[in-house]
Amino acid sequence: MTLTTDRAALDDWYVVGISADVTPQAPRRTRLLGQDIDVTRGPDGRAVVRMVGGAGDGLLCRSEERYGFVWTTFGTPGRGIFPLDEAAEPDRRLVTCGMVEVAASGLRLVENFLDMAHFPFVHTDILGALDKPEVEQYQAEIRADVDEVWATNCRFWQPLAAATSTGGQTSHYVYRVVTPFNVLLYKTCPEAPERFDAIALFIQPVEADRSIAYPLMVVIDSVNADADIVMFQQKIFLQDRMILENQRPRTLPLDPRAEIPTRADLSSVAYRRWLKTKSLGYGTYEYAGA
Repeated sequence: MTLTTDRAALDDWYVVGISADVTPQAPRRTRLLGQDIDVTRGPDGRAVVRMVGGAGDGLLCRSEERYGFVWTTFGTPGRGIFPLDEAAEPDRRLVTCGMVEVAASGLRLVENFLDMAHFPFVHTDILGALDKPEVEQYQAEIRADVDEVWATNCRFWQPLAAATSTGGQTSHYVYRVVTPFNVLLYKTCPEAPERFDAIALFIQPVEADRSIAYPLMVVIDSVNADADIVMFQQKIFLQDRMILENQRPRTLPLDPRAEIPTRADLSSVAYRRWLKTKSLGYGTYEYAGA
C-alpha cells in the first residue's frame, strides 16, 4: 500500500506515538495512512516525524506534542489540534494507556466507542449487566458551529464504571467526536460525582482496514496507581478488539442500507452522516482509492 490520496484524510491531525516512548536512541518506525514514517526526537528535544520510502522519502512532517502524545499531519489541517480543557485542570491525572493494534478501520473503532448497547454483552459486570441491557433515549447531533458530533443525555447502569468505583452506578455520558479518527467521552466520576472524567480514544489509521488505538484517561483518582488505571482501560479495550476484528467488512459502510440501525444507534447514524458531509473516504467500505 502507498500513501492515500484522500484529501480529507491527509488534512487532519493523528497521534503516531506516546511522547514518553519517543527517544533519539529508539526511533519508532510505524505507518500512517499507508505511508511508512519514523518518529524520533531531534537535538533540541522536539519530536520529529519523517516519511520513509515512496515519493515523500525523507520529507519532514508537521508535528506537535499534546496530551502526552506525538501528533502529525501530511496535509494542511483547517485548524489546530482540538482542545481538551480537562487536561489542564491541576487535580486531574493524565494517564496514557498504551497502544493496541486492531485489524479494523479506525472508523469502526470510533463507532464502537460510541456504542452503549454492547456494554452488557462485551463488558459484562464491568460497564454493563446482562439483566439491565436497555439503552435509554438520548440525543445525537452534528454541531456545525464546531464541526463535531455530540451525543448527550446518555445514561447507562454500570456495575464497575471506573477503576475508582466501589459499587454500581448509573453513569451519565457525553460523547464528542472531534475528528473522524479521534473521539472523547465525558462520564460520571465516582470520586467527584458533580464532575466528569474525560476518556479519549486517539486512532492512528495505519491502513484503511488496520489501526492503532491510543486510550487516554484524564481523571480524578486519588486511589489508584497509573498502572492500575492502565490495566483497567486495557482490559476494556482488549474485550472490544475481539469484537472489532470479527466485524465484516473491516471498513465502515456509509450506505444506510448496508447495516440497519436501531434506536440505540443514534450516535452512529449521526457519525456516518457527518463523515459523508466531510467527503472522507479512507477507512470506509465505499472507498476505492489508494
